[in-house]
This record gives sequence, C-alpha cells and structure tokens, in this order.
Amino acid sequence: MLNRWQFAPIATMAFLVMAVCAPPSARLALADATQGNAASDCFSEHSARRIAGCTSLLEGGKSLSVPEKSLAYAMRALAYSLQQDYVRALEDYDKAIGLRPNFDVALNNRAWALYKMQRYEEGMKDVQRSLKITPWSAHAFDTRAHLHQVAGRQREALSDYLLAMRFGGEKLVKLYQCGLEAHGLFNGPIDGLESEDLRQALVSCVRDQSCDPLPPEEECRRPMS
Repeated sequence: MLNRWQFAPIATMAFLVMAVCAPPSARLALADATQGNAASDCFSEHSARRIAGCTSLLEGGKSLSVPEKSLAYAMRALAYSLQQDYVRALEDYDKAIGLRPNFDVALNNRAWALYKMQRYEEGMKDVQRSLKITPWSAHAFDTRAHLHQVAGRQREALSDYLLAMRFGGEKLVKLYQCGLEAHGLFNGPIDGLESEDLRQALVSCVRDQSCDPLPPEEECRRPMS
C-alpha cells in the first residue's frame, strides 16, 4: 500500500480526519498532556494502543478542557469501532458529542457505528447533522449513501456515492473501484479516475442492499501496492 490513509476503509480513514478536524487548541494540549506518551498512543493508528492511551488521558487525573476530553472520547470510540465493538464505541461517541454537540466527524462516525448496529434511522439523523455542519464531507456522503442503500432508496444512494467521489477525490474513487471489482461489477483500472464504467458499477451495486462498494482493507493491498 502507498499509505494507510489512502486505502483503508472509510472508518479507518476517519482516524486522520478526526485528528485534522479537532480544534487546534485541543490537539496541541493533548499532545503535551502527559509529556507525549499517553497522548501519542491516543493518536496511534493501532487500536489497542489508542484505547489505552486515550483511557490514560481520560482517567489519569490530569485536567482536560472540554474540547480535549471530547477529542479523547472520540478517538477511543473510533478505535472501538475499528475493533467492531460498536456498543463501547457508541458510549464514547455519546460522551464526545455530549461535550461538543457540533463535532461533525464524531457525528458521522457515530452514524457509521449505528449503521453497523442496524440502527439506521438514528444513524441517518446523525449523518444529516454532520452534513449540515460540513456539507463537503466525502465521509459523511458515503455514510449517508450506505444508509440510503440499505433502506432501498437507490437513487439517493447513487447520488451520495457520486458526491462522495466528487469530494473525496482519487483516494475514495480507488476504494470504490477496488470494492466494486471484488463484487465483479468493475473491471477497469484502479486509477482513481471517475468513469462511466465505474458509475454503471455503482448503479448495479445500489440495486443490491448487500453490496458494499467499500472493500475490506486486505482486498486493496494487491492492486494498491
């Protein structure tokens, strides 16, 4: 792989979005919160380390500001989500959003966790809130597309997948190309370029509620390396 950000599934990609979109003051303070050790782990790409690091920050007795605490909960929630522990993830997302109601990335990631838990109506409410705050979020459009698709709203799902590609660019287009190739719906190059063949593959995918254009991470290692 070129790097983890480009070719990991959308939930893993959200890890870097979470860090980038956090308030600068929260990021800087967390980075210095325990002379770097726990904070560094809280931002680790490895889920187990992230959980331990964020827990240390949250329970270590050091005073964190509201934005810092919200970010730590959201980072730990994402780690739980990547481990498919959606119950614990949801608990932490609730705390993160309770502290910072307009945390758009956490709202979208909670929507994804709710989608995985088949709590689709609740997930739709969260992703709609996220898109009102950040109406150019490729990740939120992808989440909403999945929610439309599972509800049988094919036209809306296709529209959101196309918007996700438009805002997500080459990285997200490659993910869809790879995922749709795995379903036997796309046989073009994995080049990150939108095409009519890719659009038609998405049209076919949205007709099947079990078809997910996002691939598991391991599915994309070969074509992306």
